[in-house]
Amino acid sequence: MPPHGSGEFVARMEDVLDVYTRPYDPEVPVVCMDEKPYQLLAHARDPVPATPGHDRREDSEYVRHGTCSIFVWVQPLAGRRRVVARPRRTMIDWAHEVEHLLTVDYPDAARVVLVMDNLNTHTIGSLYEAFAPAKARALAQRLEIHHTPRHGSWLNIAEIELSALTRQCLNRRIDNLDTLNTELTAWQTAVNTNQRQVNWHFTTTDARTKLRHLYPEN
Repeated sequence: MPPHGSGEFVARMEDVLDVYTRPYDPEVPVVCMDEKPYQLLAHARDPVPATPGHDRREDSEYVRHGTCSIFVWVQPLAGRRRVVARPRRTMIDWAHEVEHLLTVDYPDAARVVLVMDNLNTHTIGSLYEAFAPAKARALAQRLEIHHTPRHGSWLNIAEIELSALTRQCLNRRIDNLDTLNTELTAWQTAVNTNQRQVNWHFTTTDARTKLRHLYPEN
């Protein structure tokens, strides 16, 4: 939990909450991102298929096939998601994901408003680690970044979507990156077809009333 009376926490919280009140604007989309490590696992023994009167049986023993990172990008007011797994979660990986965001997902947007946590890879500096200075600067100029506060991951809509993805798509063992990305693409297609929007209702006014204990005393 955030420390009592943390001005830094409430400043970042109110900043993100204000972003969520912005009206839908296709020229300046608001996008939330999150990522999570994922362990690739194989069955040590083949599962026993379900039969009449008997559930499918699966051995608790498994074989580790390494780890990867799942990136989730959500445009809440458009009901749009993009999910992809990459072998690593380095500065370079994040930078290439941002390049895809700006050049493939939203090539015509004047800028993209990006809400995410303040992981040390989630910085403009990562763009300079991955690309030549001119390209890094061009990408950076099209980003408007808003970081959620530490211990404030509940403010990130992408984390909520990541939880749904985990329940709906990652509830079984997957042992390789290609299969994982196939499953992620299927989930992405299904939710995008439904165009399930996320309408955030908790406002700065609500925070100042319901979370008053988090504000510094003055």
